[in-house]
Amino acid sequence: MAMAKVPILVAVALMAAVASCSAREPNICMPLAEVAATAADDAVAPLIHALRPLLGSGGQLGSHGGVPCDSWRLGVEAYNVRDWKMVPANCEGYVGHYMLGSHYRRDSKVVIDQAIAYLDSLRLAGNGKEVWVFDIDETMLSNLPYYATHGFGARPYNATSYNAYVLEGSAPALPETKRLYNKLLTVGIKPVFLTGRTEDQRAITVANLRRQGISGWMNLLLKQPGFKGSAVIYKSGERQKLQDAGYVIVGNIGDQWSDILGAPEGARTFKLPDPMYYIG
Repeated sequence: MAMAKVPILVAVALMAAVASCSAREPNICMPLAEVAATAADDAVAPLIHALRPLLGSGGQLGSHGGVPCDSWRLGVEAYNVRDWKMVPANCEGYVGHYMLGSHYRRDSKVVIDQAIAYLDSLRLAGNGKEVWVFDIDETMLSNLPYYATHGFGARPYNATSYNAYVLEGSAPALPETKRLYNKLLTVGIKPVFLTGRTEDQRAITVANLRRQGISGWMNLLLKQPGFKGSAVIYKSGERQKLQDAGYVIVGNIGDQWSDILGAPEGARTFKLPDPMYYIG
């Protein structure tokens, strides 16, 4: 997009923000200064998902309603807060602002920048046996269009409505993760998707990935019918199978700690932000 169009996009975003504030409670409107900043970013980079710029940033809601939601989120990301079922009710607005504003994108960019720096430091064997493991949901594909209408994780999980959304095959790609994915393809590392999605969702998952311009993976590993163990047991077991087949897991990335815990984890692991749900 030509840089001359940036001021026009900023102006459009500012008008959209003002209009959206009139239709929503004031504490979930994006500050105009941030609208301008994020609109300028979007003029030269893809949106993290189709919903932003309608809602804003979590930066001003760290103590919304007297609840230290920013501290809670830090505890979640640091794996100090565990086994939680839902986002605290008073933190729904905070999590929504964080996910839909620019903060989530910035945090994701930090993770991917580090992953690419690590990738650039590797001395690859180039023997076709080096792989990088990716989770899918909230790692390669974003389910934020669903969670934005279901309380950002502050409401009980509804498997029926969530699976109906998955079967639409409309989840947008997360652009920062896609940047890493494309870089791996250029250096000859084979991506492997290892997801908690079930085998009966294979066809729609493949279709969704391809619609988002994602291709060239080596394997798409889905959970088989009847598996009863934890996510850690399932994913570590699948990684062990890769290793036993002679592959070297040079990297592993996911949004849940259960994506990256359990030997063999891989030579280096990366945790993307996700304060909307917990999978143990």
